[in-house]
Amino acid sequence: MNHRSRIKTFLKNKNILVTGGTGSIGGQIVSALLEYEPKKIVVFNKDDSKQFLMKEKYRPNPKLFFILGDIRDYSAIEYATRNIDLVFHVAALKQVPVCEDHPFEAVKTNIIGSENVIRACIKNKVKKVVNVSTDKAVNPTNTMGATKLISEKLFSNANNQLNNKDTVFCSVRFGNVINSRGSVIPLFMKQAKEGKPLTVTDPEMTRFFMSISEAAELTLKSIYYAKGGETFIFKMKALKLHQLTEAIQSFCQQKKLPLPDVIEIGSRPGEKKYEELLHAHETERLYEDDELFVILPEVLPSYHHFKPSSQLSNRSDHVPSINKSEIIHILEQLDGENDG
Repeated sequence: MNHRSRIKTFLKNKNILVTGGTGSIGGQIVSALLEYEPKKIVVFNKDDSKQFLMKEKYRPNPKLFFILGDIRDYSAIEYATRNIDLVFHVAALKQVPVCEDHPFEAVKTNIIGSENVIRACIKNKVKKVVNVSTDKAVNPTNTMGATKLISEKLFSNANNQLNNKDTVFCSVRFGNVINSRGSVIPLFMKQAKEGKPLTVTDPEMTRFFMSISEAAELTLKSIYYAKGGETFIFKMKALKLHQLTEAIQSFCQQKKLPLPDVIEIGSRPGEKKYEELLHAHETERLYEDDELFVILPEVLPSYHHFKPSSQLSNRSDHVPSINKSEIIHILEQLDGENDG
């Protein structure tokens, strides 16, 4: 039986909760889960407009249920986790500038909200929980990254709480997710189509990139493999911002659109020149397969089919870049999706 078949068997007939399930990533996870024949998917979020639109998109679907609530409210998330087998915790404040401007709001959602999810899952004996984190949690220089680092630690520690005898917790670290809300690629595409200049913070800035579908599949695989305390990372390529703007300009030429100018506006507060996938102390506990890295809570003689990793660099400026033709292919796909 291949891995996909094993994951399908694992997810089949499960009751599943997705916090932040109407967002870009949460919505893709819901869409991916529906293909695995779960018994029930509960979408938990605080935005009634997004919830209404998602209901209309999937109407009618007897497996899909919606709860309007906020992870900051323990009673709401405790109610939502009753009779749930698996939780995908996606809800968070993710925009770096917003979190810089409103740091305590980030604390209340990304830290206190995460603790509420943990408490509720332990109380209701949820079987497995995966926390969606970010590469910005590694050596953080901004509020968003710092709060996500603490949330990772909360989810790792939850496996060892004295009152937890039933629930397995793990995390996944994402890079920049292409075409998610707030991502730089749809921003540049919108600017180019509107005839506006591309606003670049720093042309030499590098970022890890992954597609929304890759992000969803990573999360599903992670909850399947998890035994407790792991952090899973997708093997990603990176991209310099000037490579992206050059590809956008080539794309505009192909589409006979006006060639956009590029304006350098300077780095925003809290932004890093490059991102990292690992803390230095995590390298000795790093394992890998063809698609994923996994950081284990301790060194183990064996872990599923994963092998000890020989990863030498974890910086976005030291890994292979996405080439120009690959970027243009991504832009064409996104353009087709938006037209559809």
